[in-house]
Amino acid sequence: MTKLLAKGAALLALCATPAMANDWSGFYAGAGAGMIEVDTTVEGVKESDPSYGIHGGYRHDLGQWVVGGEIEHDWTDVELIPGAITADRVMRLKATAGYDFGPALVYVAAGTAKVNVDGLGDDWGGFYGLGAAYAVGARANVSLELLEHNFSDIGGSGIDADAWSGNLRVSWKF
Repeated sequence: MTKLLAKGAALLALCATPAMANDWSGFYAGAGAGMIEVDTTVEGVKESDPSYGIHGGYRHDLGQWVVGGEIEHDWTDVELIPGAITADRVMRLKATAGYDFGPALVYVAAGTAKVNVDGLGDDWGGFYGLGAAYAVGARANVSLELLEHNFSDIGGSGIDADAWSGNLRVSWKF
């Protein structure tokens, strides 16, 4: 995960060109890639794997503050018990609120997430985290998000899980 964060910071630095627009309002959609780590209440079952996904949402720029909502879907292949139990998808319904620094936006995120675990079933849980976005043009931005998820009694199995994810994302405003 440290390498992923370092690469994300390097990409943000490389893309640090003046942006034409400082207005974060509007609909947007994009894609991302990152890592997800799942730690369960089962002794010794803690695994991680790359993830990739798509997202779309709307932001409203209120001046110094920006609020928004988003839906995000990530695919992964976290084998918790090889050949038997695999976390393969996470969908999030997200609310965000942040501070507008012009071409940069720093925000908090929270909401509800649904995890699909082959071998156990689906479960809904909550998540929260931090993000930072940088406008690399009037309609494009790159962002980095770190989220902590909590799931209880996945698929009625009695197994709980905490998961964290780090995603580098690219979004286009339309």
